[in-house]
Amino acid sequence: MAETGGQYELYRRSSIGMALTDALDSLVQEGHVDPVLAMKVLKQFDASIAEALHHRVRARATLRSRLHFYRSCDDVWTFILQNPMLRFENEEVTADRVKLVACLSKPPPGSGGTANASGDSKS
Repeated sequence: MAETGGQYELYRRSSIGMALTDALDSLVQEGHVDPVLAMKVLKQFDASIAEALHHRVRARATLRSRLHFYRSCDDVWTFILQNPMLRFENEEVTADRVKLVACLSKPPPGSGGTANASGDSKS
């Protein structure tokens, strides 16, 4: 995913982002919404979700895992973790494999919109 208007498209592949994208696609195909407006809604979603998570989420977690693979491109780090265990305040979560993507909190100036970022979890 690229960077748009100062925000990465980090959460478009989340369940809420996919639901929004599907709903907008349906509205565009039915002629109820202009494609330009749909893109503006997605850009606003990118900014709003990043702002909400930054200011409203205070949860902490501990992560233990075996690092299977990593790479860095355009200040976006991708880690593939084997058998991770995430420990939150009241629970532990495990999976077979997790893809963790980390990037700067704001895209670097003049990045040209080439950063790829998502938060997939595969178990």
